[in-house]
Amino acid sequence: MSANPSSSSVPTITFIGGGNMCEAILSGLLKTSHPQARVRVSEPFDQRREYLTSKYGIDVFADNKAAITGEGSRVSAASGAVDVVVLAVKPQVVGTVVRDLAPALVQARPLVISIVAGVAIKDFARWIHPEGGAGADGSSVVPFVRLMPNTPALVGEGAAGMYAEAAVSAAQREQTEYVVRNIAKEFFWVDSESGIDAVTAISGSGPAYFFLIIEAMEKAGVEMGLDRVVATKLAAQTALGAARMVLAGDDDVETLRRKVTSPNGTTHAAIEKMLAERVPQGVASGVLACRDRCISLSDEFGKL
Repeated sequence: MSANPSSSSVPTITFIGGGNMCEAILSGLLKTSHPQARVRVSEPFDQRREYLTSKYGIDVFADNKAAITGEGSRVSAASGAVDVVVLAVKPQVVGTVVRDLAPALVQARPLVISIVAGVAIKDFARWIHPEGGAGADGSSVVPFVRLMPNTPALVGEGAAGMYAEAAVSAAQREQTEYVVRNIAKEFFWVDSESGIDAVTAISGSGPAYFFLIIEAMEKAGVEMGLDRVVATKLAAQTALGAARMVLAGDDDVETLRRKVTSPNGTTHAAIEKMLAERVPQGVASGVLACRDRCISLSDEFGKL
């Protein structure tokens, strides 16, 4: 599916939850000429509903089921059945939300894209089919994709990973990519659902790792006499520039590091100190701890 599909192929997309990630995706969609009549949002808070309606001119519902069926819509009355449902609610309430939506989802059978961290597809299937009826592998009659974006999506610099269960068609994979390319400059499919835990550990939670590094560099800069704003901007721009050099792909990361690290020079002194303090091992351990927490969260939500 192209970035600007023909009107006959444009999916009708409903967002369950109208928070920041929903807004990042829908604003990207509308910027690429996705019709307002083919976007619906459900959002429980009055002020947020009013904001989204006023800013984007779309239908925003208080009721989740109405957002799927389009009942009572003003803008999207002619948009037809929903093709894609994006679940963008908190993990703590997703079980209740999906159970309540189960009849509407089974009737409409849209592609469901979940950006809810730590919730496995088998649990969505269990919530949709409480009396049984899910596949032997725990799949649902409703096709699911798990999507892990990250917060830089809010400024158009996101990265994302996606996993599709077997029931997801090639066309629905294209629909997923159509949604994702509006928030992520780099996005990849993973072959197993456990791969989403790895994506979460690298890019989903990754922005916080870099914020921590920039925070440490900012603090050191202030201790050396720089203005805090100056230190922050120098560190942030350096991180951005280094990332762009990596993405350019001319050299691997290790080669890039070695090129800027002259023997017995200033950078060499910094790197040697960081190695002595086991900074790389600490970062790697943190990434693995994130992955492990994803697994334990999945176990916890599996009991809901």
